[in-house]
Amino acid sequence: MDNNSKRVLLGYSGGIDSTAVALMLQEEGYTVIGVTMRVWDSPQLNASIEEAVSMAKKIGIEHYVADVREAFREQVIQFFIDEYKAGRTPNPCVMCNPLFKFKLLNQWADEYNCATISTGHYATIVHDGGKYFIETGNDEKKDQSYFLWRLSQAQLSKLRFPLSSFTKPLVREYLEKKGYTQKASGGESMEVCFISGDYRNFLREQAPEIDKEIGEGLFVDTEGHKLGMHKGAPYYTVGQRRGLDLALGYPAYVIKINSDRNTIMVGDSSKLMTKYMIINEPKIVDMPSLLECKDLTVRIRYHGTPLPCRVAALDDGRMIVRFEEEASAVTPGQSAVFYVGKRMLGGAFIADQKGANYWGSQAFPE
Repeated sequence: MDNNSKRVLLGYSGGIDSTAVALMLQEEGYTVIGVTMRVWDSPQLNASIEEAVSMAKKIGIEHYVADVREAFREQVIQFFIDEYKAGRTPNPCVMCNPLFKFKLLNQWADEYNCATISTGHYATIVHDGGKYFIETGNDEKKDQSYFLWRLSQAQLSKLRFPLSSFTKPLVREYLEKKGYTQKASGGESMEVCFISGDYRNFLREQAPEIDKEIGEGLFVDTEGHKLGMHKGAPYYTVGQRRGLDLALGYPAYVIKINSDRNTIMVGDSSKLMTKYMIINEPKIVDMPSLLECKDLTVRIRYHGTPLPCRVAALDDGRMIVRFEEEASAVTPGQSAVFYVGKRMLGGAFIADQKGANYWGSQAFPE
C-alpha cells in the first residue's frame, strides 16, 4: 500500500456537510488534511472561516486556510460580472468548480501527499467502461451533480463524495450521534458563496462603472414596440417577473435580453415557451448515449425538473436540443445538464437562442 493511500485532502468549509465527511473519513482510518479557501471578504464568509478553524481543532484534523482572494476575483468574480454585462445569467459554481476549486484541491493534494480528494457534495462518482461518471445523490433536494458537469476525468479520478448515499436529515442525525449537537442543528450555507443579498447590489459594488457604461434602456414587446424604461440589461434575467415596474394589463415576463442594444423584450408567459434550445461548449463523457439515447433528460436550471429531450450536433460545434414538451424560460448563460436516469452524461452552456427554431426543424424534421 502506498504511504499516501490513506491520506485525503478535504475541502473543508466547517459546515454541517464537510464536518460530517471529516468524521466519516477518520472512522475509515484516513488521515484528513482540511483546506479552507478564503475566497472573499464578507462578515458571513469570515465567520465561516473562523468556524472552520475552530471545528478542525475540535475534530482533530490538520487544517490550513488558503488565501485565494486575488485569483478568485480574477477568475470567478470577473466572469460573473462579464456574463451579466453580456446579457447572460451565469452560474458561478459551474465555472469555479473545474477551473478554480477542484484545480486548487488537486494541486494541494499533490503538495500534501494525498492520493484522494474529498468534499461534502451530494453526488456520486462511478467508474464504468474506463470512464468516470457523476450520478445524482440520494437526496434529491440536495443533489449537486448539476454544478459538476465540467469536471475532467483526471479530477474525477481522485474524487470521493462520502455523502452520496446520505440525505441531509441523515447527515444531521449522524453529527448528533457523534456528539456535535450544535453543528447538527446549524443552518444552510449560501447558494452563491460571495453574495449575501441581491446580486444587483453586488454588481454595483464590484463594477461601479456599470450604470455609466450601460445605464437605462428600453423595454419592448415582441413586435418591437416601446413599453417603458428599464434600469440596465445586467439587472434582469430571462423569466423574471418581479421588479419590472410595468403596468401592461397582464403579468409580464422577461423574454429576451439584447445586451448590444440594451433592450429587454417582455411578454406574457406563453412567449417563454420553446420547443428547441441551442447549447454551446459541450463537455460530454458519453457522446453516443447523448445522441442516441431514447430516455435522455436535461435540466436547464438547478433543481429544475428533468425534461425529456433529444440532442443533435450542429456543424459549428454547437448542439441543438429538442424538448419532447415545450420548456419555459430557457436562459442563456445557465447550464443544460444531461442525464440518463441518475447518470449524468455531461452538459453545456445555454447559448443565445437566435435561430433555434430553424436549426431545430433542420436537425429534427417531422
